Amino acid sequence: MNPGSAQVTLLSDGPPKMFTFDGAYYMDSTGEQIYNDIVYPLVENVIEGYNGTVFAYGQTGSGKTFSMQGVPNIPAQRGIIPRAFEHIFLATATTENMKFLIHCSYLEIYNEEVRDLLGADKNQKLEIKEHAERGVYVAGLSMHVCHDVKSCHELMDKGFNNRHVGATLMNKDSSRSHSIFTVYVEGMNESGSIRTGKLNLVDLAGSERQSKTGATGDRLKEATKINLSLSALGNVISALVDGKSKHIPYRDSKLTRLLQDSLGGNTKTIMIACISPSDNNYDETLSTLRYANRAKNIKNKPKINEDPKDALLREYQEEIERLKAMLVPGAAPAAVASFDIEAERAKLREEFEETMSELRTEYHKEQMSKAELAHELQVLKEQYEKVGESTTFSLSGEEKKQ
Repeated sequence: MNPGSAQVTLLSDGPPKMFTFDGAYYMDSTGEQIYNDIVYPLVENVIEGYNGTVFAYGQTGSGKTFSMQGVPNIPAQRGIIPRAFEHIFLATATTENMKFLIHCSYLEIYNEEVRDLLGADKNQKLEIKEHAERGVYVAGLSMHVCHDVKSCHELMDKGFNNRHVGATLMNKDSSRSHSIFTVYVEGMNESGSIRTGKLNLVDLAGSERQSKTGATGDRLKEATKINLSLSALGNVISALVDGKSKHIPYRDSKLTRLLQDSLGGNTKTIMIACISPSDNNYDETLSTLRYANRAKNIKNKPKINEDPKDALLREYQEEIERLKAMLVPGAAPAAVASFDIEAERAKLREEFEETMSELRTEYHKEQMSKAELAHELQVLKEQYEKVGESTTFSLSGEEKKQ
């Protein structure tokens, strides 16, 4: 491994196999170094209103959970998740002219069933649905307001204790499910515009040959489901990279369905490929490296998540500036210059007036909407203070029961 060139070379009796990534780290690399290098910029983007996903992939025992969780009582070995909590609350507390609301959810995919790790009934099976504006979401998933880093850790610990784990020959506390802890960061500026960032922290179950795990009975059933979902993830990655197929098989598993936006969609995504230094795990290591080598070629299309009305106002303002520039004498594009300049300017003035009229109408509606929103928000805050932690609220004015 060469961290300087971010190259990984796999040696065997045959020719060496070389892979190049965005970063490569030895097993003695600190959690702080890894976080600052690759995760810090992503979390900054989430606070700005982007979606972000970090997921660890690799065989059982390769360090996925260690990379994501770390060792809580050893500062230098804290993982990505606790560092992200601290980062978010420090950044939101020191950002001027903005108000923030942080809330979280925690789910697992066990035997191809989605369960709420923080819900009243952790065995209840939840359904995945899709909405034109919200995209893919889990119906009935509980949301929990977090006021500080401690409350995030408490939710994480509660959910982690509810996860399905089991002993195998490769790990006495092997994760038998995929889990997704999501932090929602809603920010409102002084004008009332709202942007919502979302950080998905994903801990995948291990990928390995069943013959090595010694799995039987329930463990064997779990391993089969895990491998099927990871295979579906690989198929989605291959289809996205290939670019020839119009159909991307997101619906082949619950995992790929929930990660749909993270793979080729509106999300900035980081994949951490964890590998073993043991030659006994050569095949699994090669598989993981090939997996990551394909995934690095996926092209996502991230954008800031903002209120559609705010986005419309911004588009109108940009259009007005464009029309103003074209109305300036001598500023008409070359393609327009070949036509009657005065007639073209008259047309542009007409377009300008129409746009201004639409903008005034939308602005009036927006002001009314913001006034109503401010009133609803104040009412919800008062209710929240009375009821306490049993009720949460979002800046969109929607009340949610836990």
